[in-house]
Amino acid sequence: MRLAHCSDLHLLSLDGVRKLDFANKRWIGGVNLLTNRGRHYHTEAFEDMVADLNAVGVDHVLCTGDVTNLAFEQEFRFARVRFDQLTHGPGGVTVLPGNHDAYVDEGRVHFATVFADYATTDPGWAWDDGDPSPWPIVRVRGPTAIIGLSTSFQTPWFTAYGRCGEGQLKRLGQALSDPRLAGKARVVAIHHPPAGRRATSRIRGLKDHDAFAQVIAQHGAAVVVHGHEHRDLRERLPIPSGVVEVLGVPSGTYEAGKPEKTARYRVFEIEGDQVISHHLRVWHRDRRSFERDDHEPAASAASA
Repeated sequence: MRLAHCSDLHLLSLDGVRKLDFANKRWIGGVNLLTNRGRHYHTEAFEDMVADLNAVGVDHVLCTGDVTNLAFEQEFRFARVRFDQLTHGPGGVTVLPGNHDAYVDEGRVHFATVFADYATTDPGWAWDDGDPSPWPIVRVRGPTAIIGLSTSFQTPWFTAYGRCGEGQLKRLGQALSDPRLAGKARVVAIHHPPAGRRATSRIRGLKDHDAFAQVIAQHGAAVVVHGHEHRDLRERLPIPSGVVEVLGVPSGTYEAGKPEKTARYRVFEIEGDQVISHHLRVWHRDRRSFERDDHEPAASAASA
């Protein structure tokens, strides 16, 4: 199986937005758009990525959040139109929310409404613990089980940290240990980085990264993937039999003269319950194409 992972698309649409709509935390993002983000994140990069994903023969597409900039409903609908161009359809594409998709509380409602069929859990995996939250979601596709967490919620101004929460981590452990996933490659997907120094940031990190690491140490996984930092990040979490790779991917739409941060997505090759290899594909704006990144560090197989 070939699994594609992208993140942090920041697809922007301000159609119908009023000045009053920025009378909350969105004013910070609005200033950022005017001074930086609006110039450096390109919708055409994602359109080129969609064309590439449709052509290269991946079996499933996974996006770990920040499909929007400011969590406006029209941004989610703008993004949805472009996701719908993927030939895999919602059953073959999994989308998680990022912190920008929860910039304000209403953003989580818009995500749940507009991207509902891209973020549903498989039949038989609904949680019966009394908590109405659907997270994490579990989607089994052939030899692979994708377990997607939501770490995003509205945070105070000038912060962008995430949190799993005790209940969601308990469910994660239940999913990872479920006998129905025996022999599957268990891919844990999350927006915020759960390992390394960036996970410990009080401003941008994952508040309960230690508790997340304990769940992985107890139950293992084939790989953990995340976004948020817009960089090719590679960390490891220990498990009794070795380590689990934790891989962050750069933004899928960024281009501003910084080659190491230019838009990319990652392709995983999976056999049995293992990730046997992975590589990045990088955007070439002049050619309007994504091509294999021949300059990335050599990939190693993740341990289960």
